[in-house]
Amino acid sequence: MPTVPEGAIRVPRDLAPLIDHTLLAPGATREDLERVCAEARTHGFAAVCVHRNAVAEARRLLAGTKVLPIAVVDFPRGEAATGARVLEAFEAVRSGAEEIDLVIRLTALLAGRHEEVLDDLRAVVKAVPVPVKVILETARLGREQKVVAAALARCAGAAYVKTSTGFGGGGATVDDVALLRAVVGEEMGVKASGGVKTAADALALVRAGASRIGSSASVAIVTGDF
Repeated sequence: MPTVPEGAIRVPRDLAPLIDHTLLAPGATREDLERVCAEARTHGFAAVCVHRNAVAEARRLLAGTKVLPIAVVDFPRGEAATGARVLEAFEAVRSGAEEIDLVIRLTALLAGRHEEVLDDLRAVVKAVPVPVKVILETARLGREQKVVAAALARCAGAAYVKTSTGFGGGGATVDDVALLRAVVGEEMGVKASGGVKTAADALALVRAGASRIGSSASVAIVTGDF
């Protein structure tokens, strides 16, 4: 996905079509889901990102809008066996997910088992008919590991690389987004997620190369100031 054209973001509300509004906190309620989906409808966010068990209801609540229901898979640890990850992704799509945000096999990546990571990602990407975003958890990786992880996601046929789960002790940075964009080029999307709280944060990440922003503070972003 190409980077956002210079000058396309003039005011914070221009960020709305780039934002995946997230509800991934433990203990989230039905009322929380209804609120998040209503906010997404009101502000015209790109998507609502939830756990698989909430995606069918999110789809229902978003019916008649352009807002996409997204499900995370093997979240947030990225440690399940490939078969389980494939099944979870398939079930999420069957429940209504129009995109999948999949945590990379972190244990294998950190151990340098790159072929295992690639085979796993390919299996999930091929199993579902929707775009897959691969969450790299950049706060846990060195620079070379980030480059390798992004390259593996690209080779596996993923649609996006994504910085973070938001639960891994760090989040999106301008430097990481710029690095990921340099690795994947213009053919893939880069999603900046984790710790994005303000319009200024989001704008800096878009300027660095992010084509999507993941945040639970989406309303504050589009109603704030640069």
